[in-house]
Amino acid sequence: MNRCFHARKSFFLGLTALLLTATSLLPEPVAAQNFGRQFPAAARRATLEVTTPPNVLLNGQAERLSPGARIKGLNNQLMLSGALVGQRVLVNYLRDPQGLIHEVWLLTEVEAQQKSVGMEPLTNFVFGSDADKPKIDDGKTPFDQLPKFPKQ
Repeated sequence: MNRCFHARKSFFLGLTALLLTATSLLPEPVAAQNFGRQFPAAARRATLEVTTPPNVLLNGQAERLSPGARIKGLNNQLMLSGALVGQRVLVNYLRDPQGLIHEVWLLTEVEAQQKSVGMEPLTNFVFGSDADKPKIDDGKTPFDQLPKFPKQ
């Protein structure tokens, strides 16, 4: 009569249960690498360079980070603005109601390929096809540049 049979059986059942629990709690490395961050619809894209925190250059223009600004790195973890001093990085950002930069996401190469508002090229010339359009008053035109109408 083998008296250790029940002890071995319960030991192996407990060990199996422990291994199954441990493997179910561990994250899957493959799933963690292929996640895609969802950015708000109002997020704009720019190049950001931190000069002296909270002062930054956004597309070469002087801007300022809000007091509670959150900068999220490539792995979506929070970063301090001091870690980015002197680096020029491509980001998506949101402003707070006062116009300060409040949320910033550093972009991966895959995210940088996606189209976003804010990086359109600025032009200072008028195409011939645009010159043929009738002039309209948008309320900002100086008086001397308003279209002239014939007297009746």
